[in-house]
Amino acid sequence: MFKIDNLIVITLITMVFSTFSFAEENSAVALAYKHDSSELQWGPCPAFLGKECKIAVLQGDPAKKNTDVFFKVPAEYDIPYHWHTSAERMVLVSGTMTVKYDNQNEEVLTTGTYAYGPSKHPHRAYCEKGESCVLFIAFEEPIDAFEIMKSTQD
Repeated sequence: MFKIDNLIVITLITMVFSTFSFAEENSAVALAYKHDSSELQWGPCPAFLGKECKIAVLQGDPAKKNTDVFFKVPAEYDIPYHWHTSAERMVLVSGTMTVKYDNQNEEVLTTGTYAYGPSKHPHRAYCEKGESCVLFIAFEEPIDAFEIMKSTQD
């Protein structure tokens, strides 16, 4: 009887500690943002992307893995040829954007379109006439962007 009682106590203690560990891991606050919310704090993009380009961090730390951002540029705006260390999972939230990855056909993204950009895959984009483009981007790795000079894209 003593052995069974000890087993039950050990099992209960294990369950309690497991519950606390699970609660700590899942203690992040749920959140939701609209792309035009006044709560968003917009900051600059890397300089080569231009002063009109803005980024708002939605979740995470840009220096660490798994960060989500809104990326915003005005209508009729060229996003220069570049690449990222991380893959990008994206959804266009507003506007119309034309995207061209090396060795692939050009794609026109409209509001609600999902797009995936492989890591280290050079690309460029253009926000079409009309509404500014806001792109939700989920980065798997720390956020970076590296410009590719025009002479190397020929």
